[in-house]
Amino acid sequence: QVQLVESGGGLVQAGGSLRLSCAASGRTFSSYAMGWFRQAPGKEREFVAGISWNGGNTYYADSVKGRFTASRDNAKNTVYLQMNSLKPEDTAVYYCAAGSQTDGSSLAVRYAYWGQGTQVTVSS
Repeated sequence: QVQLVESGGGLVQAGGSLRLSCAASGRTFSSYAMGWFRQAPGKEREFVAGISWNGGNTYYADSVKGRFTASRDNAKNTVYLQMNSLKPEDTAVYYCAAGSQTDGSSLAVRYAYWGQGTQVTVSS
């Protein structure tokens, strides 16, 4: 069992930056790939970024490539999402997820554990 808690969301102006954190419980965190997803009002949840268990592989949605960076610190049981050059269309609730059946890919069904989410609002 893995419990995930996101933090770092908030209100930022377009062009600004935020860093989201996702703290995980459990001693097996390093065996899980981690993903970041987001869901905007009235829209379906979408993949944002993923990172393999050792951080060796990362994956990004085209919409965030070059602006967002996923990283992890297995010693701290934490995964991060650095978000730069934020746009109003990045406004959403951001969720982190953990999966042992994925390398950090975009398939939400591969992730067994999910956090409660953190709100990110980008004003124009």
